[in-house]
Amino acid sequence: MSFVTDYPAAAPVDAVAHFLARLSVETDCADVHHALTNDQQDFVLLHVVGSAETFATRHLPAALHLPHREITPQRMAEWPADTLFVVYCAGPHCNGADQAALKLARLGRPVKIMIGGITGWQDEGFAFASGA
Repeated sequence: MSFVTDYPAAAPVDAVAHFLARLSVETDCADVHHALTNDQQDFVLLHVVGSAETFATRHLPAALHLPHREITPQRMAEWPADTLFVVYCAGPHCNGADQAALKLARLGRPVKIMIGGITGWQDEGFAFASGA
């Protein structure tokens, strides 16, 4: 027996529920990039960490700068209640996207984290935007 099989695999029905749950709260850089480059953006992309200066230096195309500390009911009222938000931060070493996602979910807003963040975007070789 290998370490892989030391623990039996989940029943397929349990695996379906697990992976569906993950995909309901996560997306990845490739899927976000595909949506942006194929005119399929049906979400608001939020850059949720850093200063305005850092954002102006490098961010994802079409992203809005809204640090997680500024996510409030008043600010989120700018969008319809059913708007899907995709949040990202610096990368796997940053929990800003988790904090933003939690705030948005607590406000009753649909939200997904873009796993990998800026680091993942760069690793994929996708272009960044700059400016305000």
